[in-house]
Amino acid sequence: MTVTYRVGVDIGGTFTDIVLLGSDGTIHTKKISSSVGNYAQAIVDGLTEVFGETGLAGGAIEEIRHGTTVASNAILEHKGARVGLITTKGFRDVLEIRTLRMPKLYDLTWTKPPPLVERYLRKVVDERIDHRGHVDRPLDPADAERAVDALLAEKVEAVAICLLNSFANPVHEMMLRDIVARKAPRLPLSVSFEVLPEIKEYERTSTTVINAYVMPIVATYLRALRQGLDGAGIPARLLLMQSNGGLTTDAAAAERPMNIIESGPAGGVVGAQALARAKSLDKIITFDMGGTTAKASMVEDGEIARAHEYAVGAGIMIGSRLLTGAGYTLKVPAIDLAEVGAGGGSHVWIDPGGALQAGPESAGAAPGPVCYDMGGETPTITDANVLLGYINPGHLVGGALKLNADKARVAFAEKIAKPLGMPVERAAYGAHLIAASNMIRAIKAVSTERGRDPREFALFAFGGNGPLFAAGMAAALGIARIVVPPSAGLFSSFGLLYADVEHHYARTFRRLLRHADLGEIGAAWDAMAKQASDQLAVEGFTGDSARLKRSAALHYKGQSYELTVPVPDGPIDARMVAHLEEAFGQEHERTYGHRAGPDEPVELVAIQLVGAGLRAGGGVPQNVRSSRAEPTAQASRKAWFGDEHGWLETPVLSRADLASGRTGPLIVEEYDTTCVVPPGARAERDGAGNIVITLGES
Repeated sequence: MTVTYRVGVDIGGTFTDIVLLGSDGTIHTKKISSSVGNYAQAIVDGLTEVFGETGLAGGAIEEIRHGTTVASNAILEHKGARVGLITTKGFRDVLEIRTLRMPKLYDLTWTKPPPLVERYLRKVVDERIDHRGHVDRPLDPADAERAVDALLAEKVEAVAICLLNSFANPVHEMMLRDIVARKAPRLPLSVSFEVLPEIKEYERTSTTVINAYVMPIVATYLRALRQGLDGAGIPARLLLMQSNGGLTTDAAAAERPMNIIESGPAGGVVGAQALARAKSLDKIITFDMGGTTAKASMVEDGEIARAHEYAVGAGIMIGSRLLTGAGYTLKVPAIDLAEVGAGGGSHVWIDPGGALQAGPESAGAAPGPVCYDMGGETPTITDANVLLGYINPGHLVGGALKLNADKARVAFAEKIAKPLGMPVERAAYGAHLIAASNMIRAIKAVSTERGRDPREFALFAFGGNGPLFAAGMAAALGIARIVVPPSAGLFSSFGLLYADVEHHYARTFRRLLRHADLGEIGAAWDAMAKQASDQLAVEGFTGDSARLKRSAALHYKGQSYELTVPVPDGPIDARMVAHLEEAFGQEHERTYGHRAGPDEPVELVAIQLVGAGLRAGGGVPQNVRSSRAEPTAQASRKAWFGDEHGWLETPVLSRADLASGRTGPLIVEEYDTTCVVPPGARAERDGAGNIVITLGES
């Protein structure tokens, strides 16, 4: 039988991770430095190196699944397209007025980020449609032509169209769309009723503009990647990870790039969800720590927590997630992630008050930590972990990256330990603890701030540094169990292989449930189901391979924000209304600690549907095995476990050595990560190859 391979590729700020999964369960992995100037080149180079190591050829690759940061980087660096916006008269400045929310309550110097469309490129037309879809003021075709001509004269690179209440009636947007298509047929075009037919003017305008802003950038990147793959003899189909955790084709991603803005971190959460289901873990918190940032998310009852809007370029989350207003709002479903600037490359520094700090600035891939010996001069978290004995200087990335521990010690002693007046190991351990405390805030943001008790969850740790910090963080949070999956350091790439193709649809449908025309609601859901089924059929998913899931956004009448609950299959009738009201009440109580009485009316805000294309057999073989030989670990080395334990001679093992279970202190070394098991904790390898760490046992 011919073995075929699927590839998962995740590009981070420091490393590009590549995982090849064969139809026979064999895994080939590669971790290389990211090529910041041209991310597509790192993918082609990495695959070429894997082919050289394994003897495989490009024809063996059937599919490439990719998480990319190219769209988010374009927004962060303000290097997107020159966009022109056409909107309703009186709404020209929606992008600047925003929602009047402030991310920093007491910072009077904070200023809003500049709008992605400059004011002179925002044109208005004199039209008005009310919230029910009735035309109050028809759009004059001559006025529409004038607005389009004005933008074309400014040589815009993309056009966004967003008119008031077009989600209720898109007739005027369709007129403008047709004029642009006639006058400039090749100009990228983003129209709000196609992009986001939902209520809330700023969110809809911002989303439509962001989609237009990154369309040319994403299209160029995907075209370059396709050409690079074809040039390397790899004709495989290319799928992109979406922010919501589903996959989409490269053609769909080029048309709706707003869906792949935060595609990078999604793969690991999807993979964790799949492995948690296999282990019958109902509640897990994912913890992904790489070289630049650390991210946390939640999987509850087998379902990924999703947010229905988020801010792009809002900066790294360092406080309460209730403080919003920074960045650019994007109202599309996304995996609910909390992020902090704490990675292996995060700088360790002393603030003007003499306090030790870690991050958010990072050394990145170049120059990297001091121990990389590539010109870095500021100590980092990785330098601290090398000095503590947690990281083997000769083993990082399977020994391909040698570390200069002596140089790290000199830098840490001069810049951190000496000013603080303490030994190097205590200063390094302090930096380690501060980084851990910063990351604990991310975990609390997706658990306690959502009304969940983290002690009821297992911690699923991955990323190059996640397993190193996981046990200490779990102990601080009262979490008793930690799971470290196979290929943990490349798990975001590995997780891509578990994802399904997904398409998300939503429509504003504001109705009081008890007085709504249930037939009208059912017909609207049926229309979305047909749209999803038709799209999936085009991509080859029909019958049992196509799955549709409904959900509803609800709130009590008068509330400004809504909660989403699943909608089971079945007719939309009085019984379904009662079910939705009760499900919403339970979710409201779980999230906010209370619920209203049975007489309080519940209002439907939006109906939602996800169409998923399922791969035959679930997509991933049950028995996966790495082609990379287990490293020959040194017998032991000294590691520092704080003032309570000090320096301890710590056994250094491979994952295979944990088949019968061992009690810490232990260090497990692998090609892509290092796992630290503190004194008193117990670690064992389960049948699926996961390391399961239980705290508090001796």
